[in-house]
Amino acid sequence: MTGAAGRIGACLTSGLPEYGHTLRLLDRTPMEHERFEVICGDIADPAVLDRAMKGVSAVVHLAGVPSTGATFEEALTANIEGTYHVMEAARQAGVERFVYASSNHAAGFTPRRESVPADTPVAPDSHYGVSKAYGEALGRYYSDRYGMQVACLRIGTFEQRPPSPRALSTWLSPGDMVRLAHACLTSPDLTYAVVWGVSANTRNWWDLSAGRALGYEPVDDAEAYAAELAELDASDPEYAWLGGRVVES
Repeated sequence: MTGAAGRIGACLTSGLPEYGHTLRLLDRTPMEHERFEVICGDIADPAVLDRAMKGVSAVVHLAGVPSTGATFEEALTANIEGTYHVMEAARQAGVERFVYASSNHAAGFTPRRESVPADTPVAPDSHYGVSKAYGEALGRYYSDRYGMQVACLRIGTFEQRPPSPRALSTWLSPGDMVRLAHACLTSPDLTYAVVWGVSANTRNWWDLSAGRALGYEPVDDAEAYAAELAELDASDPEYAWLGGRVVES
C-alpha cells in the first residue's frame, strides 16, 4: 500500500487485517508498525518500488498530492508520473490486481443529478481532478493491454463524520472505506471498474451499483449527522456540481 502514512492509509492499515489481508506499507514519511513491513521511500525511486512489489498479489495506490489546490507541476510529479511509476512497477513484478484511489473530482464538472453512474465521463474540476482522470485512463490501459485487474475508486468526502452539508451526500466513512477496499481486493469479477467511494447515504447523489457488483455493501449513512448541518440551496455550487465549490475557484 503506497501512501500508507496518510489518512486513508492509516484507516486501511487498521481495518484490512481484520479481513485477512497482510500488508506491506510504503510511504516517504518515516513510520513504524509492530506487525507489517514498512518501507520508507519515494514512489519515484525504482529501487524502492522494486523492493515494495516483490511477492505481493495486489497494490493499493494512495500516494500523491490529495488537494484540489495542487498546481499542475505538483499534480504532474506526484499524481501523474507517480501513478505511472507505481503501476508499471506492479506490472513488471507480475502483480495481478491494482486498486487506485481516484476522486470524485475526476468528474467534478458534471452537473449534480440523482444516481450518477460511477463510470460517468471524466469532467475534471482542477489539475488534481485531471491527474485522477489520467490515473483512471492508465488503469484502463493496463487492464486492456496487460490483463491487470484494476479498480478505480472515485472517493467522495472521506472523514470520521460528515464535515459539511454537501458531505451528507458524498460522505465515505472509515468503515465503508475498508469494506470498499476489501471488496475490490477480493472480487472474482473484477477486470476494470470505476466505482464511487461513498457510503450508503440517504441523500446519495451517486449510483452504488458498480461497487455492489464487486461485493461492496456500505453500511454507514451520513443522515445520522444531518441535524448538525445546514441544508444546501440548490443554486449553491456545493450542491450544483459533483465536485462542489471547486468549479468556481
